[in-house]
Parts: sequence; C-alpha cells; structure tokens
Amino acid sequence: MVRRRLTSAEAEATGQRWTDVVGVVVASGTDGMTLRRDPARADAPGAGTVVRVAAADVEAAKAIPPRPERRTARPRD
Repeated sequence: MVRRRLTSAEAEATGQRWTDVVGVVVASGTDGMTLRRDPARADAPGAGTVVRVAAADVEAAKAIPPRPERRTARPRD
C-alpha cells in the first residue's frame, strides 16, 4: 500500500490531500514506484491496472500481508 499526494486539481475536486494505492509493487527506484492495483478488489475502479507513483508524491509505503484463504461453509445438520 502506498499513500500518495494528490495533484492540486485532484485535491481541489475531492477535498482531500492524500489517497491510498493498494496493490503489488512491480518495480521501485529512486524516481518512484510502479504498482499493479489489487485485482481482488474487482469493484474498485482500475483494479488490475498498473499505476506509477513518483517518488516526490509518496508519503508512506506499507507492506500488507496476503489475505487469508476464504473459509468454506460448514455443512448444517
């Protein structure tokens, strides 16, 4: 997960200063990070797309552990 600074136009439109990008880091370097948005969040706009976040716009980055496997329903008696 990367918290990035919104552009001034985005901040003005949303009233927020930051947004989170949840995904898998594909590449990182001194110029920024490339993430593939979390495809498991299929309802999220842009799920599965690749996003580039410039180093100057990164406020914080945090590793998030994988989701636990989904439990199967127990048979009812």
